[in-house]
Order: sequence, then C-alpha cells, then structure tokens
Amino acid sequence: MAADGSALSESRLSSDVLDRAVLSAHTALSQAQQNDGHWVYELEADATIPAEYILLEHFMDRIDDALEQKIAIYLRRIQSEEHGGWPLYHNGKFDLSATVKAYFALKAVGDDINAPHMQRAREAILDHGGAERSNVFTRSQLALFGEVPWRATPIMPVELMLLPAKAFFSVWNMSYWSRTVIAPLLVLAALRPVAANPRQIHVRELFVTPPEKVQDWIRGPYRSAWGYVFKGLDSVLRPIVPFIPEKTHKKAIQAALDFIEPRLNGKDGLGAIYPAMANVVMMYRAMGVPDKDPRAKTAWEAVQALIVEKDDEAYCQPCVSPIWDTGLSGHAMIEAASGPNGVAPEKTLGELKKTSAWLRSKQILNIKGDWAVRNPNLAPGGWAFQYGNDYYPDVDDTAVVGMLLHREGDPANAEAIARARAWIVGMQSTDGGWGAFDIDNNKNVLNHIPFADHGALLDPPTADVTARCISFLAQLKNPEDEPVIKRGLEYLRKEQEKDGSWFGRWGTNYIYGTWSALCALNAAGISHDDPAVVKAVEWLRSVQRTDGGWGEGCESYEGGPHGTYGESLPSQTAWAVLGLMAAGRRDDPAVTRGIAWLADQQDANGEWHEDPYNAVGFPKVFYLRYHGYKQFFPLMALARYRNLESSNTRRVSFGF
Repeated sequence: MAADGSALSESRLSSDVLDRAVLSAHTALSQAQQNDGHWVYELEADATIPAEYILLEHFMDRIDDALEQKIAIYLRRIQSEEHGGWPLYHNGKFDLSATVKAYFALKAVGDDINAPHMQRAREAILDHGGAERSNVFTRSQLALFGEVPWRATPIMPVELMLLPAKAFFSVWNMSYWSRTVIAPLLVLAALRPVAANPRQIHVRELFVTPPEKVQDWIRGPYRSAWGYVFKGLDSVLRPIVPFIPEKTHKKAIQAALDFIEPRLNGKDGLGAIYPAMANVVMMYRAMGVPDKDPRAKTAWEAVQALIVEKDDEAYCQPCVSPIWDTGLSGHAMIEAASGPNGVAPEKTLGELKKTSAWLRSKQILNIKGDWAVRNPNLAPGGWAFQYGNDYYPDVDDTAVVGMLLHREGDPANAEAIARARAWIVGMQSTDGGWGAFDIDNNKNVLNHIPFADHGALLDPPTADVTARCISFLAQLKNPEDEPVIKRGLEYLRKEQEKDGSWFGRWGTNYIYGTWSALCALNAAGISHDDPAVVKAVEWLRSVQRTDGGWGEGCESYEGGPHGTYGESLPSQTAWAVLGLMAAGRRDDPAVTRGIAWLADQQDANGEWHEDPYNAVGFPKVFYLRYHGYKQFFPLMALARYRNLESSNTRRVSFGF
C-alpha cells in the first residue's frame, strides 16, 4: 500500500534490463573517477554561501566583476517565483536571512533595487519583519558593513578563548564547526572593523525600523526557559565587557590566534568550511596583516578553491566532499563488480586499488585533533570529509572508508583498517552513540544562548553516524568489539521513532536514518524478524509512493511528515530499497517496484537527475545537495539487488 493509500502495481525487471542498468551506471561512475583513483562531486548549499562570497570580496575590496556577475546569475536563477525570496533548499519556504544576504549581494554587483526581482525580494523581507529580524550570522555580516551597530549581535567576548575545556561556556564544549567559525569571529567582534565596501553599497531599505533605533535585537521565540536566562545574562554582561582590562583582552586575542594558526590547514582552510575560512580572511585584514603575508595569502586561496565556475554561472561551495564521495563511489563500484555478473571485475578492482591507495594516503595518523581533548590517549586514525582537515577527522567518513578498504581485501589496507577501528572505538560517547567529530559533545543547554539561534552549536551522537560505526565494527567481526557494538545497538533502539523510522541527522531524513539503522542491525546479526526491524520495514513500505519510488523533503526537519515528498527521488529510493534489502526483504514487492522505478528513471548516459536537496548541514538552518548521491546510491541499490539474486542466503554480507 502506498503512502496515499492507493495500490502499487508490481513491475519486475528482466535480468537483461537489470544488467544493462548496472553496466550503464557503472560506466558513468567510472568515467567520473579521477586519475589518482578518487571521486569528487559538487556540493551545493543555498544562496547564503555564494552571497557571502560576494560580500567578502566587497569587504576586502578584491572584486572580481566577471566572477560576481556569474554568481549573480546563479542567485537570480534560484530566487523563488512563489514568495520572491530565497529558500534554504529546492522549492523551500521563504528564509529571511538568506534573502537579506542574497539581496545585499545582488545590490553589490549592481542590480537595480527597482528591478522586479529586487523589489519582490525587498517587499518579502519587509513583510517578514525586516533585516533586523534576521539571524545572528546575518546581523554579524551586516555589522561588518556598518549596516547595524555591533549591539545587534549577542555578547560573545573574545575572552571566551581563555576558558579551559572544563568551563561551561568553553569553545571546547561546542562542535568543531562552531569552534572554527567562532574563533576568528570573536576577534572580528573585538576589533569591529568596517568593510572597505568600495562602491558604498548599503541596505537601509531592508529595515522596518532604522537600525540605530532598534532596541530588541535579541528576542524570542525562545526554545526553552533557558533562552530567557541567557538573554538576561547577555544584558548583564553587555555593560561589563568594555571594562575588561586591555591586557586580558590582548591575551584573549592571542589565545584565539594560538587556536587558529596551527589549524589554518594550508589551502584547505580553517576547518575546511567556508564560514570559518572567510572569517579568517577578514580577521587578518582587520588585524592589518598584509594580503601578501603567507597566512593571509593562503587563507584567500583556500576560499577561492571552493568556487564552482561554469560557462554561464558560478557559485561557492560550503566545502568539498572528496573522501565521502570516494568512499561511497567505491562501495557502489565494488558492488557492481561483484557476483557472477559483475561488471569488468578485474578492471574495476584494479581501479579500486588506486582508490584504496589514495584513501590510505589521506588517513590522518600524526595529528591529534580537537577530539583528543576528550580522549587524549587515543591514537589518531580517521579520515576527514575534505581533502585535508587533519584536526577534524569525520567519524562517518572513517567508518565508510574502513568498510570499503576491508571489503576491497588488499592486505596493504590492514594497518589503515586497524588504526581506523581503534579510533572509532575510542570515539564512542558515554551514551553508546557516536557524534560526527567529537565525544560527548552534548551540553544541549548551550543551544539556547542568544548566539546559537540556529540551534546547531553542538555535535551530539546521532542514529545515522552510530549506525555506520556499528556496521564497520560488525563487518570486521573482532570479538573484543562486541561490548562496543552492544552499547551502540542499545543507543539505536532507544533512538527509534514511534512510527518505526530513525531520524537522519546528515541525510534527508527519516528514509536516510532508517536505511542506515537497518544496515547496522543486519551487520550486527540482529534477526530480520526483530520487532525493531519489522517496524522499520513496515514504515518504509508505508511511505512508498504510487510510482514505486520514495521521496522525502527537507520539510521533514521542520515539522513536516516523515518520509514523504511531492515526487520520487533517486537517492531516497535507493536508500529505501537498500534498507529493505538489509532487512532481508530483497524479494519484497516494494523492493521490486523501487528497483523498477530506478531503472526507468536512468537516462541514456546511465545517470539519474535530482534537483531537490538530499542532505542537511544543520536542520532548519542549512541544507545540502550532494551532486553525487543521485549517481552512486542508485548504482549500489541496483547492483545489490542483482547480486542477492544469486545469493543462497539472500542476506547482505557487508555493513554498508
């Protein structure tokens, strides 16, 4: 039965059609492989990052007109026809902060404010309370251009950098992305520079109340009573901060630099994420560091490396995803090359040896990152998400890469797998789950401080990352890991929703989380008739669409229904059928229909197409579109379906 209650017709693929679909997808994915063995696809966010990049050029007076005009074309294209503003994801609702930034950027590149698209955006901003009601990061951007006073931003004194890890408000209690963004931002807030802004672009027309007259910059709705407490604390601290001794102030700025500079990360940038990298660029300018200084020069080049420039438009990525793309592509390729009908097995496995060698070269073995604050005796052994980000290896990436290296079977991978396994075990939080970058990063009350109006200051354990770690450890089958896996399984069981699904923190959303959890339960040897598995299977069946596919929108993070969308999507359909196959339902009619839908949606080049966003940076705040998801996940699903046909057990033998 479909999500809307209608019946689904069963359509079984012939083996020839299935083989052609796998071959075609394998060919397309292999053509995207780089010469050194890795894959990397575009990673797209919303309008905010491209808009911020334009404003960064104007802050620095380093304007590239040709590039900015291409970015402007991109921004105009993704403006909503429905509400006149910019959403956070494909066909999403109006977002005030994204729209303020996009409008400001377009005005900076020369768009007439009376042009229809600018007029519609401005009217929408004013209808939603004006720029004064934008979020903290947007108000900080406006403060850097002198559009609002610095009192428009919450009190975040740079002296926070002096607090030890045990202190409640310490940056060490925040997530890696918060830590790296905040450190240079605190210096900027302390120095209060004003953008060069050579064209003197201002946006006072976006305010309902003139900025100098606004008295309630920080106001609700608060998510709990803690919001009122911290608002009161902000009011108490605000008149005190100016009286902090100058000696202490300078010491705090130096502490921020002492944190930032070892982590500058060369041309991959601080934290290898745009907001932190851009803040470093502006910080050095505010400190009077010449642009030719190696630190400032490299920081600027790191930002430039995030630009995706095409013939007619351009945008700035929030970061790059080569390790993630490579691990996932590798899993799809090895699945396609496996079994009696494997596609070019010798050639594929030969190419994957290059992939494994490239991945081994990227393993972080010599630097103890910020995670070591919680476990200083743990040896490093993880992989980052990006090309380089040694202080911030990613637990999720490490588990996925570890499973690929293990399945690939090259003895040269043994040491890398062992180091990864030990690191993953050491990164388990006390509740049995795993976060993405840190251990026990779960002081939830910090998400209620005024600065954290985005609600994403922390990196607590999540079901999807936990599932990946269980899958990795279970695939390795080391007896000594059984207690670790058991604690992880207990965490997963506690996190299952009443409807049988699991929340997807890093992919959209409950379909992603449920697929991840079912893979882990299968890898750990949990019976396919276990009540948790049965409930998850029934939920996946219940949200299948009438055409046989699955889809889920980012609205599910914002109170929308779980597991539904206005159309079926390749990535979500692949996750659903992979989850069902992990639960032992390879021959379920729902899987048959899903596989048929995937084959039907494949184009003549062996590829799939997907415009909606398929992942999340921060729920309700920041969403992502991985351009590779629509390619490697469908291939993995089709190949696994084919391979299980010849399996005696019909059981998925791997963690992923």
